[in-house]
Amino acid sequence: MVRHIVLFKLRDDVPEEEKLRVMKAFKVAIEALPPKIACIREIEVGLNMDPNEKWHIALNSVFDNMDDVNFYSVHPDHVAAGKLLADTKESRACVNYEF
Repeated sequence: MVRHIVLFKLRDDVPEEEKLRVMKAFKVAIEALPPKIACIREIEVGLNMDPNEKWHIALNSVFDNMDDVNFYSVHPDHVAAGKLLADTKESRACVNYEF
């Protein structure tokens, strides 16, 4: 099994209400993916509630193997969900590990 964790930081110049709107839309879109992408075993999006931390969004998901992670990463529905962050995202960090 592979755990796929991604953190997103939104740009500082984006108004807080816009950040929250984008974050919530991204969460809904990502958490709606399992029926569309069968290789997703688990997926959740957490919205950071601590304004003193650097990262705004945490995506935590589980796949059987890296081939499935790679399939998911280019799937059109996943790509569309990712585009919700396109105008507000400053940076992204990702870790994939076996467990």
